[in-house]
Amino acid sequence: MGLMKGKRGLIVGVANEKSIAWAIAQALHREGAELAFTYLNGSLEKRVRPLAESIGSSVILPCDVGRDEDIDALFDSLKKEWGSLDFLVHSVAFANKDELRGAFYDTSREGFSLAVDISAYSLVALTRGALPLMEGRNGSVLTLTYYGSEKVMPNYNVMGVAKSALETSVRYLAADLGPLGHRVNAISAGPVRTLAAAGIGDFRKIQLVNELRSPFGRLVTLEEIGNTALYLASDASTGMTGEILHLDCGFHAMSLSIKEATHMASRE
Repeated sequence: MGLMKGKRGLIVGVANEKSIAWAIAQALHREGAELAFTYLNGSLEKRVRPLAESIGSSVILPCDVGRDEDIDALFDSLKKEWGSLDFLVHSVAFANKDELRGAFYDTSREGFSLAVDISAYSLVALTRGALPLMEGRNGSVLTLTYYGSEKVMPNYNVMGVAKSALETSVRYLAADLGPLGHRVNAISAGPVRTLAAAGIGDFRKIQLVNELRSPFGRLVTLEEIGNTALYLASDASTGMTGEILHLDCGFHAMSLSIKEATHMASRE
């Protein structure tokens, strides 16, 4: 269809073929976007590079989002390669596994700082780096969040706080970038089994609850997340900014499932 024909964008956060970021990349590529990718280290480069090359991408650059010098070097390279940028996809989050179990009050100072830095501040830093390349482009910045930012989720702990910081950053960035013609939005996706999700205890139980309470009775798919990201990155969404868009088959709208409510009523 060519919805993204002539558009260039940076994808940060692909880990493997099951990554949300990769599903987004596939949807954008399908509609004609030219994509650049980052990788954290040599181990991840071995996974990212073949995927990027499989869709014709040749701009594959190293970047540790916890290092300002890496971010500066990333955008210097993009400026030389392309000169401009239409969209940025931020799909990065990290917390030490030890911080995702036990009581939240046992979160260490170092663990708290690391989770917020990598999961939230990196959006701010990457957006700042992308801005000069987006000048005059009506750019789009997109990030990924989760319902654990709004409600307590088992074994999510400090990551919930980091995602809350990320969502607030979306709103403040939207206010800053709006006068420049750019938009900033987030997708709050339901639980999808990815490499990052493997670090969350009882993740399958969380998925089962989502399936039970969702009006659709199922989980959101990677393809659906990719298609929603396509909308937010495209000119179809030029009237939307500062939005946290729930994409969880309606789970966020429910306090109880119909099955649960029926079961409780039958016991009265």
